[in-house]
Amino acid sequence: MAEHAPAAADAAPATSTAAPGDPADAARPRRSAATRAAILAAARDRFAADGYERATIRAIAKDAEIDPSMVMRYYGNKAGLFAAASEIEVHAPDLSHVPRDEAGARLVRHFLERWECDETLTGMMRVGVTNEAGAQRMRGVFAEQIKPVLAAVCPVPEEAPTRAALIASQILGMALCRYVLHIPPAVDLGHDELVAWLAPTVQRYLTAEQP
Repeated sequence: MAEHAPAAADAAPATSTAAPGDPADAARPRRSAATRAAILAAARDRFAADGYERATIRAIAKDAEIDPSMVMRYYGNKAGLFAAASEIEVHAPDLSHVPRDEAGARLVRHFLERWECDETLTGMMRVGVTNEAGAQRMRGVFAEQIKPVLAAVCPVPEEAPTRAALIASQILGMALCRYVLHIPPAVDLGHDELVAWLAPTVQRYLTAEQP
């Protein structure tokens, strides 16, 4: 399929005769937002199911029940679509304002809440375990958004990358078991139970002077 540059904006064409305040004119941004949301939802599911290489614009458009040209219009090509579909903001908490001995519990609870309110994270987890592009994206999220948070509280800031990797082993490991593989005991545990189990280990990775 030939790739075309995405439209510069989602506004109506210059030839539109809709007058300001026209209900049809006001509806266009809503339709655009709904179309984008449908495309991104279909893309996340398709990338998760097929991986980056096998997923196609045509299949994603079919899943979203739109013409493939609309996907190209909004996102340009598959790489642009993947970048948009995998955009993740984890909203990592500022641990510098949390009592030192509560930082591990705060971080674990935050991520539990994020996983359960944002399907993008689960979708990217599925892509990340099957495809290098998804794995690279997940690594980038932790490098960009998690390491700076840890650097503010760990006793040796230079160790932040190592400590971030160790923390990821706990948080991402539980997310994989609970939200992707649906291992029954992991699914059945309540938030307080999960925090009680994971927080001491995460706390050690955050603030322990030595292994």
